[in-house]
Amino acid sequence: MASRITMSKSGLQVPDEPIVPFIEGDGTGPDIWNASVRVLDGAVEKAYGGKRRIHWHEVLAGEKAFNKTGNWLPEETLQAFRDMLVGIKGPLTTPVGGGIRSLNVALRQILDLYVCLRPVRWFNGVPSPVKKPGDCNMVIFRENCEDIYAGIEFKEGSPEAKKFMDLFKEAFPKEFGKIRFPATSGIGLKPVSKEGSERLIRAAIAYALREGRKSLTLVHKGNIMKFTEGAFKDWGYALAAREFRADTVSERETWILGNKEANKDLAAEANARMIDPGFDMMTPEQRTKIVSEVETALKLWPSHGEGKWKGKLLIKDSIADITLQQVMTRAKDFDVIATMNLNGDYLSDALAAQVGGIGIAPGANINYDTGHAIFEATHGTAPKYANLDQVNPGSVILSGEMMLRYMGWNEAADLIIAGMDGAIGAKTVTYDFHRLMEGAKKVKCSEFATEILRHMDARVPVPA
Repeated sequence: MASRITMSKSGLQVPDEPIVPFIEGDGTGPDIWNASVRVLDGAVEKAYGGKRRIHWHEVLAGEKAFNKTGNWLPEETLQAFRDMLVGIKGPLTTPVGGGIRSLNVALRQILDLYVCLRPVRWFNGVPSPVKKPGDCNMVIFRENCEDIYAGIEFKEGSPEAKKFMDLFKEAFPKEFGKIRFPATSGIGLKPVSKEGSERLIRAAIAYALREGRKSLTLVHKGNIMKFTEGAFKDWGYALAAREFRADTVSERETWILGNKEANKDLAAEANARMIDPGFDMMTPEQRTKIVSEVETALKLWPSHGEGKWKGKLLIKDSIADITLQQVMTRAKDFDVIATMNLNGDYLSDALAAQVGGIGIAPGANINYDTGHAIFEATHGTAPKYANLDQVNPGSVILSGEMMLRYMGWNEAADLIIAGMDGAIGAKTVTYDFHRLMEGAKKVKCSEFATEILRHMDARVPVPA
């Protein structure tokens, strides 16, 4: 019997026949959805032999909603996602003529879906511009509601921009002087809160521990934006030490503990000199701070010393610009990444290019506190390919795989991965991969879904 997914203190409660809202999507959305739903239903049927199934409930957004209701994002759609908790959507057109600037951003902000979850992995045989795409196996936790995506902007020359400039000049004349051309500047504000940062980082650490990942990297531009991106990094380290102390270790703590393990008689000040080569050039206050850091880390000896830290989740940080280089040159150094909105946008798309492009990149927007989640295509609508049955449905299919895993239906999710691996490994692919692969057979969007179903491993055990 069809019923809603609910949330309790113990977590998400998923019935055997959940009602799941879906948005078909604009442009190529119908082609992609028709292929994807066949794969999702096929995986569930194969995994559970009819004991479980999804009751799909269509809701409207984008062009289809506007043409039928005159509203780009009807309240009925929002209410469906509120009530049913978990849903999935195809690509949506950005409305023309003002109002909602992005339907995707609007859904995230209205429903407070503060985590944008973007796993990045390579399927064997997918064409890639890098030499070792298999080294790329990362999960990005991108903060979804703050940063410049909060949408606080004032257009150059507008009365609002002038009013803001006047108030800013009056209240902060020194900072106002840093604006080179105030009369012709557009203004955007970048809010980064402690609460918003902590809930994102908390979710990322919990995920990394649950999935047995080795490290979590806080990606930021704190060397320049010290009180927003720098604070994000600092709040992250503090949260890990406060809430996950037994299971985590910071990179600097590993240096301190490793130095002590190599030399049991090493004094705290000597250890401080080893982790900070500029120690002797610091002020007395700075030296005291570093020595105190060493002494605090050494108090972890009973739980983390003698190499025990090597089994803990490593918490480290990386500047955003060098990260964009190193995810290509040293991909194995990255595992789970937690970062702010704009950095996450750049990073997730850059990583997608390494493993096959945005057409096969899955994504999800999640509030881990309430259980609300919308899984989505990460690419655009590509209207010139609409209704041609040509495009790669991989982004929505793999987003559906993420959704099944979020629901706890891991057996069905595993079948989708097996089917995708098999179809691509057999070089039966859509045009985007076909043009880059030697000896490949080009198939339609719908035919690719059939190939995935054909390659699913039927030996996955069915739960009793």
